[in-house]
Amino acid sequence: MIANPEWRWRALAVAAGALPILTFPRADLGWAAWIVLAPGMALMRFGNGREPAVRGWCFGTGYLFAALYWTLPNIGPALLLVALVFGTLWGVWGAAVRWLVPEHPLAALLVLPSGWVVIELVRSWPKLGGPWAVLGASQWGSPATLELARLGGVWLVSFVLVLVNTAVLLVAVTRRWRYLAAVALVGAGPAVQATREEPDPGRPLSVALVQPGVIHGPAARFDAGERITATLPPTDLIVWGESSVGFDLRRRTDLTARLAALAARGDLLVNEDARDAGGRISKSTVLIGANGPRARYVKTRLVPFGEYIPFRSGMGWLARVSAAAAEDRVPGSGAVTMRAGGTTVGPLICFESAFPDLGRAVVRRGAQVIVYQSATSTFQKSWAPAQHASLGAVRAAETGRPVVQAALTGVSAAFDARGRRLTWQDTAERGAVALTLRLPDPASRTPYVRFGDYVAYLAVLVSAGAAATRSRKIVAVWHKMPGMG
Repeated sequence: MIANPEWRWRALAVAAGALPILTFPRADLGWAAWIVLAPGMALMRFGNGREPAVRGWCFGTGYLFAALYWTLPNIGPALLLVALVFGTLWGVWGAAVRWLVPEHPLAALLVLPSGWVVIELVRSWPKLGGPWAVLGASQWGSPATLELARLGGVWLVSFVLVLVNTAVLLVAVTRRWRYLAAVALVGAGPAVQATREEPDPGRPLSVALVQPGVIHGPAARFDAGERITATLPPTDLIVWGESSVGFDLRRRTDLTARLAALAARGDLLVNEDARDAGGRISKSTVLIGANGPRARYVKTRLVPFGEYIPFRSGMGWLARVSAAAAEDRVPGSGAVTMRAGGTTVGPLICFESAFPDLGRAVVRRGAQVIVYQSATSTFQKSWAPAQHASLGAVRAAETGRPVVQAALTGVSAAFDARGRRLTWQDTAERGAVALTLRLPDPASRTPYVRFGDYVAYLAVLVSAGAAATRSRKIVAVWHKMPGMG
């Protein structure tokens, strides 16, 4: 089997699939996203029968394994299974590359980006785990490119990136530069949009993000957050990270009183990660004012394996061989908004920053700023904390709202309403970072907030149409074969 030359090509496809991870933090070679898919696509062009689909599957497996490598402590051996299962989505895409390039160039420029977006949409479904390393998120450091997110969400950014990669492959195969010229025309609109005038700055909102670092033990962690907060000047809004309070505040009135005293400096958002009186565990954002708790949000989208095990009846054994969740957290019922710091904020928790629809949901409920609370202590030495923080830029551009993330252990970050970075407190830093946000007009709505995931749904229609066309051709060929008429 090893001597089979196809296995060498398949190994190259796995390696080619791993390359896109370099476009995300920490490597952060975002510019490479415009060309990084082309080598893998070139491999899919060759081979007979099912081989292009097999190479597409290998590509997808490499992509997911590289993108999710940091989950090994929680998933353990299931990571390879996850990569292999979801990698099959790229098998169909690989077959489409072989079918369309170079014989049907215009169709390739429409169908291949659409197919990629459909793959991202499928794996973003919460019941299948949720999104990570969506290709469009690699452009978090390019505000001009993020104008696309304002128009059509991260889906449109991914679409355009794959469009350019397809054009690069077509040029390499046909030596016809007109394909890149057509792509340049497509990108002219967002480029012009990026030069639009800044709206009149809204009222300022002072925010402090508290980052005590990796501290073991809920009491010591609470004390550290309290100590840092006590040094802050008066601030509109103070945000602690995820799991910053490891006690049930409904039963610990002594801790509630200490937090209320801190809230004399400004409204305080903490995050409770504790077992309640009924024995259940949830993660909750709690808004504390000078008079005590005022509002609560329970995390809705849980981290697969980290906070629950999908299909626990069949996969519960993972908890015995890895750091997967020993018991499932209880999810909340949906996004909410709170009145804090004199404005309406949309609180979301950690992994929820990966979901475009949640940011859109809180803005449609009136949020003028989106607040994420996070903790990535298990993954401090991986690329995950930086990748996680970078998602705030994408959500800001999509919604036209400033985004802040307070991470218990870093990275804490903030972005303005166009996704431009305002502050970045890395994992090695401790203390608080203070900044001032300019709030947008509460009535303003980006096209993405208004129209939602229309790009993704159009991609589904295009892909379905292409699949139907291909199926009809296969059937027609089948009936023309001798004895099949």
